[in-house]
Amino acid sequence: MWLDLRRTAGGLQAIFFGGLASLISLVITFWTLPQISSDGPLPVLRLVVLLAIIGLLMRWVLAGVAILIGSIGVLIGGLLSQFGVVYLGVSVDPGVNLHGGPEAALLVSIVMSSISAFVGWIAYAGSDDAYVAEVMRGVRRRARRIEPAPKTGLLIIQLDGLSAPLLNWMVLSGNLPTIGGWIRDGSHSLVGWHTGVPATTPASQAGILHGGSGQIPAFRWYEKETGRVMVTNRARDAAEIEARMSTGRGLLADGGASISNNWSGDAQQSVLVFSRAALPNYRSRGYVRFFSSPQGAARGLVLCVAEMVKELHQARRQRRRNLVPRVKRGGSYIFLRAISNVLLRDLNVSLITDELVKGTPVIYCDFVDYDEVAHHAGPTRPESLQTLEGLDRVIGSLRRIIDTLPHSYEIVVLSDHGQSQGSTFLQRYGRTLTQVVDDLVDTTKEPVAATGKSEGWGPVNAFLTELSLRRSVAGTVTRKALHGKVGRGEVELGPADCEPPVAPDEQMVVTSSGNLALIYLATTPGRVPLEEIELLHPRLIPGLATHPGIGFVMVDSLAEGPVVIGRAGVHVLRSGRIEGVDPLEAFGPYAPASMLRQSDIPHNGDIVVVSRLDEHTHEVAAFEELVGCHGGIGGWQTDAVLVHPRRFVVDEPPVGSDAVHELLIGWLDQLGQRRHPDELTKDQPVGDRPAGDEEQRVGSPSDASVEA
Repeated sequence: MWLDLRRTAGGLQAIFFGGLASLISLVITFWTLPQISSDGPLPVLRLVVLLAIIGLLMRWVLAGVAILIGSIGVLIGGLLSQFGVVYLGVSVDPGVNLHGGPEAALLVSIVMSSISAFVGWIAYAGSDDAYVAEVMRGVRRRARRIEPAPKTGLLIIQLDGLSAPLLNWMVLSGNLPTIGGWIRDGSHSLVGWHTGVPATTPASQAGILHGGSGQIPAFRWYEKETGRVMVTNRARDAAEIEARMSTGRGLLADGGASISNNWSGDAQQSVLVFSRAALPNYRSRGYVRFFSSPQGAARGLVLCVAEMVKELHQARRQRRRNLVPRVKRGGSYIFLRAISNVLLRDLNVSLITDELVKGTPVIYCDFVDYDEVAHHAGPTRPESLQTLEGLDRVIGSLRRIIDTLPHSYEIVVLSDHGQSQGSTFLQRYGRTLTQVVDDLVDTTKEPVAATGKSEGWGPVNAFLTELSLRRSVAGTVTRKALHGKVGRGEVELGPADCEPPVAPDEQMVVTSSGNLALIYLATTPGRVPLEEIELLHPRLIPGLATHPGIGFVMVDSLAEGPVVIGRAGVHVLRSGRIEGVDPLEAFGPYAPASMLRQSDIPHNGDIVVVSRLDEHTHEVAAFEELVGCHGGIGGWQTDAVLVHPRRFVVDEPPVGSDAVHELLIGWLDQLGQRRHPDELTKDQPVGDRPAGDEEQRVGSPSDASVEA
């Protein structure tokens, strides 16, 4: 009874504050625009009620026709409906006077909708986001009609790029009330884990979701057999790579959901996953709700503008204060930050909520907000920390959504890697690594450089790729709108020089991922040993090893296997023999094992280069123009974090993402959510069901999705 009263009070409170926000928006609009006026205060109050009724009817209509108009139609219809609601309301109310023709009404509707979104943003600043609050109201309305799942599920939230030392500091400072509260009250434990090399999202997720991190040598690499640069967040490459490592029994194989990830984890439901192109079924109410809600995409687009303005201000503040290290924060990053920190965050919440309501056994979602900002602002700069605080509020909202449901979930929060800060290699020495290599080799052509800031384009390209592949009006519109940007069936937005084509006669290829670089002698087949490199390019290894911006290089020796060479010593990895000063000593106790493992990964470079590490600040020198970087080793980039329910025991901190995979599999076993080989059907495992079965499940009448 008391729970029902609290829900009723919460609903009335939401209606009251929603009406108050609409009233404020109307007053501001009437005050600022000469195109509209009223006969007194009563018509304004009447218009508030009228707009609420028309808005509700428009949302029901849009939800009903969503299956016919598709995803793009839902987006466009949702935006137009917000303007249409205002247009219809001011046209119908006799006490409201429009001064001008249809263009005046259109201007009024646009301004009023924009002001409403801005007022909502101000009203909810520092507390539940307006859209999250609306999602929670939808869950509460349907909670008693949801059939409870028989077993406790597992929700895994990945906070991309968050290092264990930084999270520990944020918890101690009290800036993360949700995660910090769990740790303080003893419900959860915080454990750091070492990622190894490469410290990248694709490699870590390959281990966590598939137990297959040994297939990923870097964020991007060159394959001599095909003459291609493979890029892990490019859809066609991601699909091929997943096919190499998937066994059909990944972490999410038994009816799980993969949301906004690099890989599917063999999930039955994959949304915004680079390796798979399949949007939620058109009948997914959460997807419709996001694009049709006044607190969803319409508000999100307005707030994207606010986020871009905020980024311009913060970048200018860094320049005025002359903060170092820093990089240029302009161009496409301004757009990418707005998309990741506003639209994709809310969309992820909506998609997660639908899976929670359905009782999906295990859900894995990656939030890239912090990683994207930290790359350009710095891992510990105020704007990066503010992003973490926002993500903490999102996790708290998801916890409250779960508490409303008739079934239960355990929540695990983890990261895929950390980030290390520092001025870039180019800033320090005035030359790129590729230019340094060009000076040291005896070739007729300049080395091909595959480097750049393409990581942030991955989620956007995945979203647009999935749309473009639809055999519908939505797909046709997307393909035409992106004419010239769709190659081999996928959208390829972003800087073209990040993944350049490699001609058959190219002699050297240099790929960079953070402070890790892989150098390939492209015309020499197989892994080229140290002895042959010394004959072909006698100045290359000594020149790299003694460069002030390079910590060490690793090459394979015919005599002793992989060896690490520094400016004053050599470390033979298989035997452990050290001559002179150990080049790996400054990189920590895990460095020898990490580099030995890196040497065994297929398609690893003929020469592996890791940048310098400052002994006092622990800063590195990225080979990309990013002030916060990851990919290699040194600093916090290999210090990932795992926050888990205390009921799940971790005997010792995991080393490598494959070890985290085994932990999570064990926890699913404890929850009874993992099917053993003798329980699988004779035909095929759940994770390998065809897409048709998946869509039927999502759109079936028994689907208990949140009400739109």
